[in-house]
Amino acid sequence: MRGALRLGRLFGIDIAVDWSWGLIFVLMSWNLTEVFLRWHPTWSLGGSFVLAVIATLLFFGSVLAHELAHSLVAGTFGVGVHEIRLFLFGGVASLDREPPSASAELWTAIVGPLVSLGIGIVLTVVAALMLPGVVGASPWENIARLGPVGTLLFWLGPINILVGVFNLIPGFPLDGGRILRAALWRLTGDLHKATLTSSIIGRGIGWMFIVMGIAMVFGARIPFFGQGPVSGIWLAFIGWFLSSAAQQSYGALLVQDVLQGVRIGTLMRRSGPAVPAATTVSSVVNEWFMRSSERSFPVVDDGRLVGLVCIGDVSRLPQDAWDRAPVSAIMTPRERLVVAAPDDEALSALRKFAERDVEQLPVLEGDLLVGMLTRSAIARWLELHLGASPRLGAPHPA
Repeated sequence: MRGALRLGRLFGIDIAVDWSWGLIFVLMSWNLTEVFLRWHPTWSLGGSFVLAVIATLLFFGSVLAHELAHSLVAGTFGVGVHEIRLFLFGGVASLDREPPSASAELWTAIVGPLVSLGIGIVLTVVAALMLPGVVGASPWENIARLGPVGTLLFWLGPINILVGVFNLIPGFPLDGGRILRAALWRLTGDLHKATLTSSIIGRGIGWMFIVMGIAMVFGARIPFFGQGPVSGIWLAFIGWFLSSAAQQSYGALLVQDVLQGVRIGTLMRRSGPAVPAATTVSSVVNEWFMRSSERSFPVVDDGRLVGLVCIGDVSRLPQDAWDRAPVSAIMTPRERLVVAAPDDEALSALRKFAERDVEQLPVLEGDLLVGMLTRSAIARWLELHLGASPRLGAPHPA
């Protein structure tokens, strides 16, 4: 989980928070504090801030519910989800592969907006029932009479409806874009054509957001989005993300297609240097690292993998102890390593590289080391079959 804090697991799915989420958390809490003070001029700054923090946490809880809905429905169609990550723009579920059919794509995509709309409608109705409804008072005067719970629901309901509606925009990889792809897939019977078309539309919508955002910065008022430099920069930023994600999502499909059915045994390096477990750290430095461009080596005992030693591990030990200490004193033990088998699919290795942020995987038959698979080997295979080296480990937004 590179660049993320793991919160736990739900339904067998890792839940993580990307570090960029901290920025949006601060911005939303700050903005909501001002909103609640505007709605309730008599409230204290501290009370408004606490409610704003609670509202922000509950909002991201509803985003998590949105992504969990995608993940659970995807699971019913045999598509695994190994992680849901909350980040700057909301949330993303990392699918193990593309849905197996247009129907699976449709149901997986549409359930997220339905959950957001359902949450939003229920909370908005409850908030409306809590309004005082004082005769002769303006709507804002009635809102000002709401307590903390009513205020919380009055904001949280409409914002979830907005999230549901926004995700229905037909810009891939937004949910609306995936619904569009499902329709095109059903019409054409060709996933690649459907993905390419919806990706082009997604990039177009992304660029439209960028243009509108720039116009807002220079004073234009855009219906629904408003005006002003802050809103304009944010809209342009969302447009840039959407355009980039659309391009990456199509690239991810091509990668999956090229690696489909390819076994790790085809790509791994079957021979290479391995460090005997009894070797001293000094010998590892002088005879392995200094005589090779490799940055890590497997450590074996009678052909069985016992660990992996990297250049960075050497610095954990004072230099005056190198001659005495065995490599086992600094290596990462076998129990903590991510490993693979020759008959595993290359796609599974690609996911392991992305999840654990490693550069190579020991390949084992039982406990015996039979080869090493490097990230660069997969990149080279893709380069030969795609004509370019795609970015490895890109997320699959859902």
